[in-house]
Amino acid sequence: MALIVQKYGGTSVGSVERIQAVAQRVYKTVQAGNSLVVVVSAMGKTTDGLVKLANEISSNPNRREMDMLLSTGEQVTIALLSMALQELGQPAISMTGAQVGIVTEAEHSRARILHIDTTRLCRHINAGKVVVVAGFQGTSNAGEMEITTLGRGGSDTSAVAIAAALRANFCEIYTDVPGILTTDPRLVAEAQLMDDITCDEMLELASLGAKVLHPRAVEIARNYGVPLVVRSSWTDQPGTWVTSAKPQGRSLINLEIARPVDAVEFDTDQAKVALLRVPDKPGVAARLFGEISRQKVDVDLIIQSIHEGNSNDIAFTVTTPILKRAEAVAAAIAPALRNPSNPKSDEAEVMLEHNIAKVSIAGAGMIGRPGVAAKMFATLAEAGVNIQMISTSEVKVSCVVNAAECDRAVTALRTAFEIEAGEQGSRGAGESACIDSPVPLCPSAPLPNCPPVRGVALDLNQARLAIRQLPDRPGMAAKLFGLLAQHNISVDMIIQSQRCRVIDGVPRRDIAFTVSRIDGESAKKMLTQVAAELGWGEVVLDSAIAKVSIVGAGMVGQPGVAAKMFEALAQHQINIQMIATSEIKISCVVAQEQGVKALQAIHAAFGLAGSEKVVVPA
Repeated sequence: MALIVQKYGGTSVGSVERIQAVAQRVYKTVQAGNSLVVVVSAMGKTTDGLVKLANEISSNPNRREMDMLLSTGEQVTIALLSMALQELGQPAISMTGAQVGIVTEAEHSRARILHIDTTRLCRHINAGKVVVVAGFQGTSNAGEMEITTLGRGGSDTSAVAIAAALRANFCEIYTDVPGILTTDPRLVAEAQLMDDITCDEMLELASLGAKVLHPRAVEIARNYGVPLVVRSSWTDQPGTWVTSAKPQGRSLINLEIARPVDAVEFDTDQAKVALLRVPDKPGVAARLFGEISRQKVDVDLIIQSIHEGNSNDIAFTVTTPILKRAEAVAAAIAPALRNPSNPKSDEAEVMLEHNIAKVSIAGAGMIGRPGVAAKMFATLAEAGVNIQMISTSEVKVSCVVNAAECDRAVTALRTAFEIEAGEQGSRGAGESACIDSPVPLCPSAPLPNCPPVRGVALDLNQARLAIRQLPDRPGMAAKLFGLLAQHNISVDMIIQSQRCRVIDGVPRRDIAFTVSRIDGESAKKMLTQVAAELGWGEVVLDSAIAKVSIVGAGMVGQPGVAAKMFEALAQHQINIQMIATSEIKISCVVAQEQGVKALQAIHAAFGLAGSEKVVVPA
């Protein structure tokens, strides 16, 4: 007998007929011998309607009252679904987030789950009832019993958190698509269904705007080893499994606010190649990395900073043994990249750096927490370590530093994030499942014969900020990103230019980063106010950008992946404005109006289309 948590979104329970269809599916699952907890969202567009009502009353509704209002949507659904199950002869009981024991931070509209008291939940499960739970909500632990909501995607988060607390065999997420697809089927109708995907790949895709699963839900699944499957509410197709590595016995206390960083990693076998002043036009990155691929040079980090005039800088890191080969490729191609409009002054220059190391912090808990990267940068600054390159992903922040400073950097970061080498963590007392059944855990490593790219994502909701002429000394990145963290502004891509200018005796570099578009204007205003005081140059905002990304655990050790992506963009005359990479993701910033075309071109280039068109129900 399996213990299963199922989650149904608003579309799946959008009418009486659909609620009855969900009840039939739940009933069949129970009749097959399983115990079930069902988490549901509000019906259809109920939440949107409640928000509209609030905005008709107030232009700036109180967040506590909004939580009180919005939490009612799920209560309607749980009562109706429980009634529908009872009509089928299946014992069922509806429970709000508070009744089911979901305790959260006292943060209205964006609370994180602290813990779940499963006592009452287990009692009803063991009595043979289906427990129907209101997703998206909980109650604060401050003695006030305040109703709180979890923010966007909160029902996904509720379902996976309950599955973790119960140590359920797996969690099923039912939605309006057949599973996790290689891209958005609204943009590419031939998007292909994946049989499985790792949690790390899914974290990247979810954070890049894939709306099937919320990143917080994937984060919990990854941290606690919860097997996840995403399926269609309308068919019996098997869907997509999201697999995770076996967890290290993490405590279920402070479930969503446990320490964000699990490990500090470093690699001293690195060297950097930078091409300065290459033309800012389509095809340059494709040409460079195409030749690198043909020479079988495996590249680790790639960054392309914002343009300066009509030229740009591209830098990449390689392992030390292949540096000579990488240098030869870069030196051979540099003359061909010369800007024809001014060949003498703008000739591309190759710059090498041998004695470097890559230092990284890793952990799924850093999602949506602006202070984590800022804390890393501040820690390195306090240790007197200057940052030469920065690369970010949802589960890792990497900095290139001087190799002589690597040990000092790693020691400081381990202290700051309370990480001990080989630490395993411990499981809290009393954390037991209702049913004594083992949890099947799948490896998070890519499967054999896995294609290098699993999915392509497009984010049209970002803006880019650039600060010109930032002093190049320890502490500048810490100060900048610390200020953003203080204002609760999350940063995505971070690029530090390779070109250094000495102005009034001070070496300076540009730094660019992307934020959510809704934070763009406020971030620019805040940074402009402090720029003069801190000795920074101009703060520039560009909201007309799009970020297109490829994700795949199988791209590790595959030299030609980046080249193929850049070539696909070049063939469609799409200029790359910024590049940032991690081990399993490559992201490019392009003009906003070219975003959809960029996604379609890359999806086609990697042969990700399926034979059938996916139709998303209205």
